[in-house]
Amino acid sequence: MKIGIIGLPNSGKTTIFNALTRGQVETAAYSAGRMEVHTAIVHVPDQRVDALAAMYKPQKVTYAQVQYTDIAGLAKGLGESGGLAGPLLNEIGSNDALLHVVRAFENDNVLHPEGEVDPARDIEIVETELILNDLLLVSNRLDRIRDRIGKGGNPKEVQALKSEQTLLTRLLETLEEEQPLRELVLTPEEEKSLRGYNFLSQKPMLILLNIDDDADESIAEQFQQEGANVAVAALRGELEMELAQMEPEEAEEFLADFGIEEPGLSRIIRCSYDLLKVQSFFTVGEDEVRAWTVPVNATALDAAGTVHSDLARGFIRAEVIAFDDLIAAGSMAEARKRGTLRLEGKEYDVQDGEIVHIRFNI
Repeated sequence: MKIGIIGLPNSGKTTIFNALTRGQVETAAYSAGRMEVHTAIVHVPDQRVDALAAMYKPQKVTYAQVQYTDIAGLAKGLGESGGLAGPLLNEIGSNDALLHVVRAFENDNVLHPEGEVDPARDIEIVETELILNDLLLVSNRLDRIRDRIGKGGNPKEVQALKSEQTLLTRLLETLEEEQPLRELVLTPEEEKSLRGYNFLSQKPMLILLNIDDDADESIAEQFQQEGANVAVAALRGELEMELAQMEPEEAEEFLADFGIEEPGLSRIIRCSYDLLKVQSFFTVGEDEVRAWTVPVNATALDAAGTVHSDLARGFIRAEVIAFDDLIAAGSMAEARKRGTLRLEGKEYDVQDGEIVHIRFNI
């Protein structure tokens, strides 16, 4: 799972990046467009993995992973001046979702590019830049399609171009209404046909308000938006970055002093999982306990293919047990006796937190 961190200059993107990744990247202010990118892969905190590791005592424990990329600051007007530059566009477009850091903190020593702090305005500015970039892309493609259709040619190719033209025209209408493409309802076939475009406003978006240390995180409720592919949260960026650099025992005391129930990383990853509609299943054994990430509604065959293509190719059955049932039983052998370990076929929908063992033969 790859998540790109975007936002206006001096919004605290790098502070959030450090808080989420335990990084120590310099957080000095810099101008928009400076192509500086930082990437880190972090383990997804999961107490279920810890519990399974305690049960099996494996040689190796592997958590699910998330890649965060801190991308150069955006600025008002980039879309109007011909779209985002190639390297910046590629960096943003290569992610599964975007985390938009919005400044909601006051600091006289860090100037806001728009002169004053206004989260609602900043959310609109960045959204507009993404929409304008996609609008330019769609318009250019439609111009090329019209030229090619006008020249005639192979009937099948012309028909395919006309189908593409119809779909892109729908996208154009949405963008001209200043609406992001993530709000457009598409069929699975239409979504598949658009993957190569990498539209920025189509990507799921987590809007993260970067607030002061003493601010109330419930401020996020004021900025909630409609739509299944956008979410809003708040994080005390500077405080969480300081927390991320601490040793575990020191961090626990710090959390208690500030009344924080859990580190921001855990909460933000959970929001990201919900936004991207993904979940975790586990494989266990003496060699390794491992968490795997699959889409919600992934089948047992999908899960098998996630582990290894050979398991999907030779799939026979999946042995499945819920995490709570295995913990209650204390062992897989006892779970069999209790009847909580089940055999499922390839069309079975894997549920979050299940332990899955694939029976296969090739």
